[in-house]
Amino acid sequence: MLKAFPVLLVVCSAVESFAQVGGGVATFGRETASFSARTQELAKRKTHELPNAKSVFVDAGVMINVKADSFVAVFGISVEGEDLEKARSRMAETLEAFRSNLRQAGVRPEDVKDDFVSQNRIYGFEVAGDLAKEVVVGFEFKKTVSVKFDAIGRLDALAEAASKAGVFDLVKVDYVVTDLEGVRARLMKEASRIVKQKVSQLEGGLGLKFGKPKQVYAQEFGTYYPTAMYSSYVAQESQQMFAYRQNYNLQMARKPRTAFFDALDASIFDVVLDPVVVEPVVQFTVYFKVRYEAS
Repeated sequence: MLKAFPVLLVVCSAVESFAQVGGGVATFGRETASFSARTQELAKRKTHELPNAKSVFVDAGVMINVKADSFVAVFGISVEGEDLEKARSRMAETLEAFRSNLRQAGVRPEDVKDDFVSQNRIYGFEVAGDLAKEVVVGFEFKKTVSVKFDAIGRLDALAEAASKAGVFDLVKVDYVVTDLEGVRARLMKEASRIVKQKVSQLEGGLGLKFGKPKQVYAQEFGTYYPTAMYSSYVAQESQQMFAYRQNYNLQMARKPRTAFFDALDASIFDVVLDPVVVEPVVQFTVYFKVRYEAS
């Protein structure tokens, strides 16, 4: 008969892993987006109730990488005019040109929506003698345009359609997964399988005896969209120059920043479903913990 569980028992399932060349990330470090997601996931695993002579906890962490069903690109438009009427007229011309270019790129009119953001006065200075007086010199009109599309490969064509209309601000791209219920059901099916597998391994390997599960102690889901999962670094090595002469000014070179999709890695999960990530995906997770009675 099982008398006590003095420590929390953990059995690890195999997770497929891949070798990786260090590259720029390893060389130059990074401003990481996945660190926050990893921290959130680890916080779910904190145990607030310890096992005792009558109970034990068995848990499972599962992640699934899901390709989006559709996407929404949001573009920002900003125009100026000497008066509000001219600013509005220029906005209408830009919108019409953009919509026309999108139709030529195969986007349906019903998949394009514009949204009013703001209209602001622009101030400048009017100089008279020794007085520089601040006055209204024009107006700025801003809108966003949302474009729905069904394949991420079409984004280049949308960006080209925007640039031809003088629109250069791609604000963001939203990734849409429609079958959220199906994704969660798949996560829970896998998490339940892992818990049962761990119980079987403990009973078979250590001769322990478990009773029936008595309580779902934790069932916490997480969702991580690509818009929040990009990291960056600057690939550069620079010399240091100390100001030993007072008549030198330094003109620094421009150092491009590299941004990349930084997916939440597999190391803290028992299983990752659809583990190979070659494009930005939506990552869904579940942490599942069950309390068993000792027998």
